[in-house]
Amino acid sequence: MQSSNPVFRRSEGFNGQRSTNSYGNDTYNASGMSYPAYGTPTATAGEPYVREPRTTRGPMTIDSVVQKTGATLGVLVVVAALTWVMTGDLTGVNATTSASTLYLLSMVGAFGGFGLSLVNSFKRNVNPALVLAYAAFEGLFVGAFSKVLGSMFGQTIVLQAVLGTVGAFAGTLAAYKFLNIRVTDKFRRFVTAAMLGFVAVSLLDFVLGFFSADFGFNGLGGMGLISSLIGLGLGVLMLILDFDYVERGIAMGLPEQESWRAAFGLTVTLVWIYVELLRILAILRGD
Repeated sequence: MQSSNPVFRRSEGFNGQRSTNSYGNDTYNASGMSYPAYGTPTATAGEPYVREPRTTRGPMTIDSVVQKTGATLGVLVVVAALTWVMTGDLTGVNATTSASTLYLLSMVGAFGGFGLSLVNSFKRNVNPALVLAYAAFEGLFVGAFSKVLGSMFGQTIVLQAVLGTVGAFAGTLAAYKFLNIRVTDKFRRFVTAAMLGFVAVSLLDFVLGFFSADFGFNGLGGMGLISSLIGLGLGVLMLILDFDYVERGIAMGLPEQESWRAAFGLTVTLVWIYVELLRILAILRGD
């Protein structure tokens, strides 16, 4: 069963695809080659000359996913904090210069993060350096965007958005485990189609903004509130897909390196949820 999510699509293990080698043992596919799955023998009693493969790392586990996700989010938070601290005061005499700097940084972070998200999503072999680079760009965007909205609507909304993101993650994980949520093909297709449609409309509104013809989808008005509520709902559904993909990858015995792919997918979703929550709080505070 193949995933529709581009983050996990390049890894057969996340898609529940398993094959066998000439000895009848389970394998997973990577880089065009087939490797024995962890815990499977590589020779039979009648074939004593088959060598055991050398492995320096074990399979992906919940612990390895948590560690890699923590490292990725750690880079994001550090860069966001540095961006906040090292940019000027938006209420002083240099407010205009500081605002321009933050706008530039947010654009660099947003477009840099978007580009690397595409690279990481469609790259067959996950690269930890690119995952951390994505986190750094997103930290740049999150730090600049948060500081601008915090200066406009009160810095408490940033803390509220952070706590809300943590709550959304914990609540969704609890619901996924204790309510025994099962992800079906129909559910995957719906969430993926809705996510792609949301991004397409958001990009269209962004482009139209250059011609003063935007319809407020990315704004801080009534349409912006509606779009953010929809985006928040999609973020929660995407978390459910992420949990399912990670659980499936662990069950398939993927190598520990694939924990970076899981960390990347979770980070993408958490940033999505945080930004939508921050926009909702800013809009409500503005009213």
